[in-house]
Amino acid sequence: MVHIKEFRIVMPMSLEEYHVAHTYVVMKMSQQHTTDNEGVEVLENKDFEDDVLGKGRYTNKVYRLQSKVPSWLTTFAPADALIMQEEAWNAFPRCKSVMKCPYFPRFQLTIETVHMSGNGQSENVHGLSEEQLATREVEYIDIASTETNYWSYLIGNNNVDFTKFKSERTGRGPLLEGWQDRCDPVMTAYKLVTIDAPYWGFGYRLEQALVAGEKALFLESHRNCFSWIDEWYGMTMQQVREVEQQIQSALNEKLGKPTLVTRIEG
Repeated sequence: MVHIKEFRIVMPMSLEEYHVAHTYVVMKMSQQHTTDNEGVEVLENKDFEDDVLGKGRYTNKVYRLQSKVPSWLTTFAPADALIMQEEAWNAFPRCKSVMKCPYFPRFQLTIETVHMSGNGQSENVHGLSEEQLATREVEYIDIASTETNYWSYLIGNNNVDFTKFKSERTGRGPLLEGWQDRCDPVMTAYKLVTIDAPYWGFGYRLEQALVAGEKALFLESHRNCFSWIDEWYGMTMQQVREVEQQIQSALNEKLGKPTLVTRIEG
């Protein structure tokens, strides 16, 4: 059975700021999580245009996550079962990514994201049908939350206390209870996660584990977006793209893969 869940992440920044922030954070987190034999390999990074999303950036990446395989999965799958391939189409404010796993060829995880101004009260930004809406679950992720679980420890645990944090460059923060209704600027990332793991006996458990993993990743990356605000604030997308190219080439070299060459545009 296909599992549909929508996560809504409210952020204390404008849409334009978030675009820079998220690109910066993905780049920096990829660098942090790549070792000599595990991490993120970038196969392609290029411009794209289609009739649905419009113009944007296409990336094709391989995630080698052997050490992060849950112990229960290793009872019937090898350590390299969590080598994942991700195709992503980033046409901000709309983005789409599809993840597949060669070891489980019928498995597919899709994340469709819509970024909008406001504090997460729009009810159907993805244009779902009545049937899809009936099965969709909605969960708000509060970046001020310090929730931890198995996945948060594997992905990384940003331990900044946002009830005390204040940005030196922007003066934003701290994030006290109810901050989503008071902050200005404010925007929301609406992330629709669709998982299909049609495997008898463990498919449901795999779906639940990956939804939990995506939630932990969303929380960690968006906490980083805000806690690193004094690092990226004031940067342009052109500047971020230039640094991104340097880091992606360094990551591929670290993994012993060919250096990636991309064409940089704003």
